[in-house]
Amino acid sequence: MLPPAKKSGVEYRADAIRRRNRFATVSVILGVFLVCFSYYFFQVFYTTNVDTQEQRAFVYIRRTDDWQKALVAVENVKVANTSVIIDQLSLHFVGKLMGYNKPGAVKPGRYELKSGMTNRMLINLLKSGRQSPLMLTFTNVRLRRELAAKLSKQIDASPKQIDSLLSSPNYTRSLGFDTTTVLSMFIPNTYQLYWNTSAENLMQRMKKEYEKFWTPERDAARQKLGLTRLQVSTLASIVEAEQQQHADERPRIAAVYLNRLKRGMKLQADPTVVYANGDFGIKRVLNVHLQKDSPYNTYRVAGLPPGPINLPSISSIDAVLHPEDNNYLYFCAKEDFTGYHAFATTKEEHLVNARRYQAALTRAGIR
Repeated sequence: MLPPAKKSGVEYRADAIRRRNRFATVSVILGVFLVCFSYYFFQVFYTTNVDTQEQRAFVYIRRTDDWQKALVAVENVKVANTSVIIDQLSLHFVGKLMGYNKPGAVKPGRYELKSGMTNRMLINLLKSGRQSPLMLTFTNVRLRRELAAKLSKQIDASPKQIDSLLSSPNYTRSLGFDTTTVLSMFIPNTYQLYWNTSAENLMQRMKKEYEKFWTPERDAARQKLGLTRLQVSTLASIVEAEQQQHADERPRIAAVYLNRLKRGMKLQADPTVVYANGDFGIKRVLNVHLQKDSPYNTYRVAGLPPGPINLPSISSIDAVLHPEDNNYLYFCAKEDFTGYHAFATTKEEHLVNARRYQAALTRAGIR
């Protein structure tokens, strides 16, 4: 067997050139790859990935959400039927790289998504727990279940969770109320809190707000009238139901009921009859409605009902605390349907006013 032939100098130089070319090619490919990767890395981290079209947009992360569900919730936020997230794939990629998938990284809450946010900014926001507070409001409530439903639409607590507390004798007693009077604790106003506030924390917050509302001045005013806080709220709820349109008339209506209470007269308030019958569609209280056997029927039962028939506004509460100085004992709606009332000091005068109003109802076809 012949030994292999030795390469000539020319062949060695050719091999070296080929090796250099291969190295150069590989280097170019790697360089291009690194440039592309760096560019993509920069893009996914530092390029805008949120567009809210100049509208406010929020994502709600629930307590039970893992990181993937949380990011899907972000992707599902839409403005004008378009997702506010421009590139959904990159969001998940950055979320994982930034450790949003690690235990404890997902923090429930309500977060505002703003135009111009990058993936890095968005993930940092979600991990930080710096959520945006909301303004909690509740009005036009008559029953516990209605209140529970309205509150649950604004915070991360179910109607059942809220209603179970409102319906618990032990829990309401711990707050200083019972299941009948606990609605008095909810003063209709605007309250700033976080969306992930629990049902129990909400109750504690409302208790604090209730105590803040009852200032020394308000307590002094009710003591002068000889009423408890709960009695003021209950009477205010009747005033609220009687006059929902014109707040300026509420002190006069409050005075009528206070005058009747002082004289030992039954309140004979139509809104309590409606509440007792449980039919809030009643437009005209008839004799059949007055026969309802209920502690809320103030045509049959003397004094105040056992609890409020709605959540009275601050205006109605203050109307009871600062009633008009008058001698009126009766009132009924005016026949012109302006929402104001005709007041009387005698029953005879009241019956004249009442007949006018009943005739107007008949002419209007309200039965």
